[in-house]
Amino acid sequence: MVIAKGVVAPDFELASHEANADGKPGKKIRLSEYRGKKTVVLAFYPLDFSPTCTTENCAFRDDFSDFEAADIQILGISVDSVWTHKAYAEKLGLTYPLLADFHPKGAVATLFGLYHPEKGITARATVIVGKDGTVLHAEEHALGTPRANKNLLAAVRG
Repeated sequence: MVIAKGVVAPDFELASHEANADGKPGKKIRLSEYRGKKTVVLAFYPLDFSPTCTTENCAFRDDFSDFEAADIQILGISVDSVWTHKAYAEKLGLTYPLLADFHPKGAVATLFGLYHPEKGITARATVIVGKDGTVLHAEEHALGTPRANKNLLAAVRG
């Protein structure tokens, strides 16, 4: 069951496709880094390079300025590795972090009630975390059905 609105979002740290000091992907991103600074859209998705996930990530890329203007940080999360995320972000021209919920597989998605162990993938879901760390909005989307960014922006604005 997806995490409830109004609860404090569980903190986590995951490796991203962004480079460490050594130039290799794996820069750590912690949810609590944004507390008091930005609203965060956690965009959980099943797999890099799949059709619907690619459509959604391209939509985030294309609407990125709208999210920035609303002081929102997008974090994409799937069970793919940092290397797969790096290739995917480069191919699509993505400028927001893609986080690898890779090992233990789906551990962060599980915290949010969004891991499907029988399929080995993360649900397609959106969790919006306010600047105070509480969940403002949580919604699971049917596989194959992309989320609508205008609805996410409206959810943030109240």
